[in-house]
Amino acid sequence: MPEPIAPPPRIRRAIFVLLLALSLNSLQAADPPQAEIANSQLHVKLYLPDGKRGYYQGTRFDWSGVIYSLEFEGHNYYGPWFNRTNHDIHDFIYDGPDIVAGPCSAITGPVDEFAPLGWDETKPGGVFIKVGIGALRKPADAAKYDNYKLYAIADRGKWSVKKHRDSIEFSQELSAAGYHFLYRKTVRLVSGKPEMTLEHSLKNLGTRAIHTNVYNHNFLTLDHQPPGPGLIVTVPFQIQSSHPPNKKLAEIRGNQIVYLDTLKDRDVVATPMAGFTRNVGDHLIRIEDTRAGAGMKIQADRPLLRESLWSIRSVIAVEPFIEINVEPGAEFTWKSTYEYSTLSR
Repeated sequence: MPEPIAPPPRIRRAIFVLLLALSLNSLQAADPPQAEIANSQLHVKLYLPDGKRGYYQGTRFDWSGVIYSLEFEGHNYYGPWFNRTNHDIHDFIYDGPDIVAGPCSAITGPVDEFAPLGWDETKPGGVFIKVGIGALRKPADAAKYDNYKLYAIADRGKWSVKKHRDSIEFSQELSAAGYHFLYRKTVRLVSGKPEMTLEHSLKNLGTRAIHTNVYNHNFLTLDHQPPGPGLIVTVPFQIQSSHPPNKKLAEIRGNQIVYLDTLKDRDVVATPMAGFTRNVGDHLIRIEDTRAGAGMKIQADRPLLRESLWSIRSVIAVEPFIEINVEPGAEFTWKSTYEYSTLSR
């Protein structure tokens, strides 16, 4: 049988280039939709909402404005706090050296979670609302709402995304379960400053009042260092807590939470933070880490409803809540400003 004739080198190179291009296109097609924005100080990377290819497919957090990287002066503030994901996990688990997150918790950066709308009055099989996600199907066996559970999405609403050099705008319009609203969120970088704003609005287009609340989880993974000595959280009020943190790991000192030991293995530092007033000036958080030589300030324009701290070996999160009440025809707005900084060592 005659030997097959090899193609000439030029043709072999052309075939190789074609196969490589097809391979790269396949990889790119598999990547979740994403975008980048920047100013003279900050470089930010975000995942975009997408019902089929989006990075986040959970039913806990708002799909808009998922930041997976923010770089400033050689520091990176955000990124995954888990090593891998598994759809069978409820919240997250430890598996050997890995942290494994379930689909509703596997998200990064300063992300919002709204309390559900219409859960109590919705019958099994009907739908309830999570702003920033859509209309979710209530299971037949559901006794109470579980924010770690992955619910079926019956209607994602109408989404739009507008990208600019230094900002990106998201909007979602949804009419379901007796509600009709337009939700807008803009991630904006302030010109010439190491500042980012999250600007929100919720407009009630229906006839049913909207009563809910929202908090930002603020998953901070500064330079991927575990929380430990040198990390301090400061607020404007004297912190009161019904469940203070483990004194071996961290302690409350007036208006600060001071970390005393490096979190490792399954260590947790978590505590509710009471003591604030309805003065909007109390809605301010400073996080500074002298080991990394970097920090940040978060300030919002609405009074606190409640606040808490949660941290494990891979992440620290200060979680401020605000209350939202929007009558028919009205619009509710809120804005948070994130200011990033470096520290003297």
